[in-house]
Amino acid sequence: MRVRLAYGETGLDIDVDPAVTTVVEPVRHEAAADPAAVLRAALRDPVAGPPLRSRVRPGQTVAISACDGTRPQPRHLMIPAVLAELEGVVRLEDVVILVATGTHRGNDDAELRRMFGAEVVDRVRIVNHDARDPAGLTWMGTFGRGVPVWLNSEWAQADVRITTGFVEPHFFAGFSGGPKLVAPGLAALETVLVLHDAARIGDPRATWGVIDGNPVHDDVRAIAEATGVTFALDVVLNRDQDIVAAFGGDLPAMHAAATAFARRTAMRPVPAPFDVVVTTNSGFPLDQNLYQSVKGMSAAHQVVKPGGTIVCAAECRDGFPDHGSYREVLASAPSPRALFDAISARTRTVPDQWQVQIQARIQASSRVVMHTSHLRDADLAAAHLEQTQDISATVAEALAAAGTGARLCVLPEGPQTIPYLAGSAP
Repeated sequence: MRVRLAYGETGLDIDVDPAVTTVVEPVRHEAAADPAAVLRAALRDPVAGPPLRSRVRPGQTVAISACDGTRPQPRHLMIPAVLAELEGVVRLEDVVILVATGTHRGNDDAELRRMFGAEVVDRVRIVNHDARDPAGLTWMGTFGRGVPVWLNSEWAQADVRITTGFVEPHFFAGFSGGPKLVAPGLAALETVLVLHDAARIGDPRATWGVIDGNPVHDDVRAIAEATGVTFALDVVLNRDQDIVAAFGGDLPAMHAAATAFARRTAMRPVPAPFDVVVTTNSGFPLDQNLYQSVKGMSAAHQVVKPGGTIVCAAECRDGFPDHGSYREVLASAPSPRALFDAISARTRTVPDQWQVQIQARIQASSRVVMHTSHLRDADLAAAHLEQTQDISATVAEALAAAGTGARLCVLPEGPQTIPYLAGSAP
């Protein structure tokens, strides 16, 4: 049986034995026939609260938060829809679009044009958030469970604050979108380090599909509610990254409605754990680097047997990446178990630690094999990972080693589908 994996921009085919294979994919949804109309309806007939246009007054300044280039948000559709609603009320020179990078690198002009479209880039000021630049941050206070909060100054000082994002299950924040477009998206490094400290990330409730009682999401939500969002707009996408549904309005109610829709689409039960799980990081732009690909590993980890094998296909055209400390932290201990123990014992979080903590926990209990196009075997070995050039052969070998009755699960869309053991729904 041939299965097509989401990989880069072209996809990747593998051959597996149908007799032992379970393929787990999201519920299939057709793209909205008229995505502009769907977005317009979400802005004019929101889940809760008045329409966007009635929340804005002439002379006000507007900040719009949008995902960075590692996310498949349809910014080229969402931002023009928001700007159309603001037309005639506020001047374009009083609008700024903030790329909610969190602690990621900023996007260059070519990337911004691909993300937003040339017309938006040429007409509206776009600023990459920089979590490490104190001059661009404003102190907001302490919120949630003792989180010190600095936010992007342009966001903090704007009269109107609009978040735009997309909702999918998230491997430690429960779901993406909504409040995450404020923090960590527009937060200072110190704020993010506390939000993503070892205690929060290590909590069993900090996982896929869990929002209430999740220590990460609880604090993210507390920050957004305390600092103020004028209007929130999120979409849910299908496997082709097309808009399926859009939700707008007051942030808490909007995000609750969007996550309920995404949960029905992406969370899928399986009867028992598998010996081998093949996963992806959902293709480009999500599989640009190894750092982001931990999400695909984590999705597989939900249903692999202890000691089983995870094979993750991620293009990694941006490498580890080399900016930040992720690569350095990965190579800082002799084994995944030693790395996990060292991070868990730290009293102070360091940048990129949260991704490494989750990755080390996965690797400490499972064999993880990567298939990439841009990382050398030696680079992966330094991160305690293997590389395969032939996924089909590696899967066959792993199943044979597992013995009679071994089973395979394939997640072609990676973290776009989150499998869970039946009876233990998140």
